[in-house]
Amino acid sequence: MKTLVRLFLSLVCVAAGAVLYVLLGSHAGLQPCCRATGQPGSPSAPAVLSFQGYSRVPDGKPLERALCRRCAIVSSSGQMLGSGLGQAIDGQECVLRMNHAPTAGYERDVGSRSTVRVVSHTSVPLLLRNQPYFFQQSQETLYVIWGPARKMSREKVGPTYQMLLKVMETYPQLQVYTLTEEKMTYCDDIFQNETGKNRMKSGSFLSTGWFTMILAMELCEQICVFGMVSDSYCSREKNHSSVPYHYFEKGRLDECKMYLVHERARRAGHRFITEKAIFSRWAKRRNINFTHPSWAGG
Repeated sequence: MKTLVRLFLSLVCVAAGAVLYVLLGSHAGLQPCCRATGQPGSPSAPAVLSFQGYSRVPDGKPLERALCRRCAIVSSSGQMLGSGLGQAIDGQECVLRMNHAPTAGYERDVGSRSTVRVVSHTSVPLLLRNQPYFFQQSQETLYVIWGPARKMSREKVGPTYQMLLKVMETYPQLQVYTLTEEKMTYCDDIFQNETGKNRMKSGSFLSTGWFTMILAMELCEQICVFGMVSDSYCSREKNHSSVPYHYFEKGRLDECKMYLVHERARRAGHRFITEKAIFSRWAKRRNINFTHPSWAGG
């Protein structure tokens, strides 16, 4: 009888250990499109993950790197002017920036480090205008480029993809990735699931901020967003300051005016306000925080 009891207790311990191993080995924020490729059991080096949907130029291999424990997403908004947040941003493990937003001359407010830069196909020519800054001084930056298939197709060598091939010929050490057609569709599907509206039929364009947030949720364990206003900031909050749409384009269209114009556009509008409402919902389920200005729901 004692032997049977000991055997039963041993089986219970083994089963409990197996369950605990699975729970500890899983990553709460890991997306279905990620899979581990690193060697298990090496505590000194973080596991390398393969991020499906991000295709390297020119060989098409998926993005492979370790997760970032703490990430900063730096908005290109004029909210960043005078923020003095540069040191806090550079103190994060990974720093994500968007399009051609510069750091030179704005280091005190936006920091100087750029781990990842998510870029719209429309902004690629703007990067090419300042190649020494983006591609020589920032060779450690990983570039993720998004755009429609007609511009970005690797198989058909779309015009934007041709530009990227030439960049790689000149700067072969650069890390440049494009979103696959499947990943672009996936991002559209998320928009439809969150809003109940088909993106194309509703006349909507996704913003670079949308693709940046989706990448960050795959890549980062903790996300701190700097300089992004909430969905209620422009329409309901009183006495908000008037700031330029981009911190590096002073005198251009006011940020809130730009957001409202796009939100109300029947065709070809970025739904900035809708996207921020979705981000607020995600923040309640994920480790996402918003600062300067802070969000009540973040």
